[in-house]
Amino acid sequence: MDQRTADILAVVVENRELRAQLAEVQDQCVELAVDAGELHAEIEALRSRLARAERERDVWRVEAECRRGGAFA
Repeated sequence: MDQRTADILAVVVENRELRAQLAEVQDQCVELAVDAGELHAEIEALRSRLARAERERDVWRVEAECRRGGAFA
């Protein structure tokens, strides 16, 4: 095998390895995107729960203030 053939073969092998690495990274990117979507949905659900808890807290505070104010009236 002459040097030119050896160089071409080396490039072909490297190209194949790089394509395999690229395919693996692309799969990881898809998995990451799926995970990100799931986390986004979970964050939105938590924000909704937090907003509801804050509204309930505010109602409780108003009721507590009314009771406290009513006791002194």
